[in-house]
Amino acid sequence: MIRTLLFTTALAVAAPAMAQQTMTPDTATPQAAPAAPVQPDAATPQAGTPGAATPQAATPANPGNAVATIVDTEFPAYDADSDGELSQAEFSRWMVALKAQETKATGQTLPEAEVTAWANGAFVTADTDKNATISKPELVTYLSGGAA
Repeated sequence: MIRTLLFTTALAVAAPAMAQQTMTPDTATPQAAPAAPVQPDAATPQAGTPGAATPQAATPANPGNAVATIVDTEFPAYDADSDGELSQAEFSRWMVALKAQETKATGQTLPEAEVTAWANGAFVTADTDKNATISKPELVTYLSGGAA
């Protein structure tokens, strides 16, 4: 569920990038600044002819990049000793804060012991190199659901 919250936050961060590539219903082409007219030549297929390129739908921004942006922004606030990695205590503090945001948003209440156990399990899962610290790349991978 924390991943859902982070993914939603990542999408909110990425929304401006996606908005720049929205489609208009009347033209079905991406909105962009008008380009200078291009003179056709014999090598360029014309619209309506075989081999002509068809308009492609806009692709959404990579949510993994949005998660990386959030991690880059928030990481220093939780890296208390400024060593570039999160200890279990630093990581747990961040995860407990995220869980608190999630439970507030969903109206849930969870016992503190359950949240602590969840944060400890998250640390074990996120620490892929098993060096007892979480690096930025490990955190991005974990928060992206392993897709980074």
